[in-house]
Amino acid sequence: MPGLSPKLPVTQDPVDGFSLTKTYTEMIQQNFKNLMLTSPGERIMIPDFGVGLRNFLFEPMAAFVFSDIEERIRRQVALHMPFVQVVNVFFSTIDENEISNALEIKVEYNITPLSVFGIFETTVKNT
Repeated sequence: MPGLSPKLPVTQDPVDGFSLTKTYTEMIQQNFKNLMLTSPGERIMIPDFGVGLRNFLFEPMAAFVFSDIEERIRRQVALHMPFVQVVNVFFSTIDENEISNALEIKVEYNITPLSVFGIFETTVKNT
């Protein structure tokens, strides 16, 4: 079966030469992850692309910062993936030694044309 796009990270595949996404759902989920983890200015020729979750790591873990992150997620998805609807965004901090040094983010979304529900989860850590 032909693929739609390279699967990231790039790995070898005995059939296709390298791994490929085979379904629209898989490709959209991969693109959604890239949008969340890319920092603005990181993508060539599209300087405003990306949420840049790592950029918020050293901000205070307060409600106004979570609101800024959620607003950035919704704006970036509307701009670069208008066929995806963000349903909910959840935040959780991980405290070690009473210092918050990691942020867990969970984004629930719908791929509207395919009627597919997806969840993106990541932890951004201060290492």
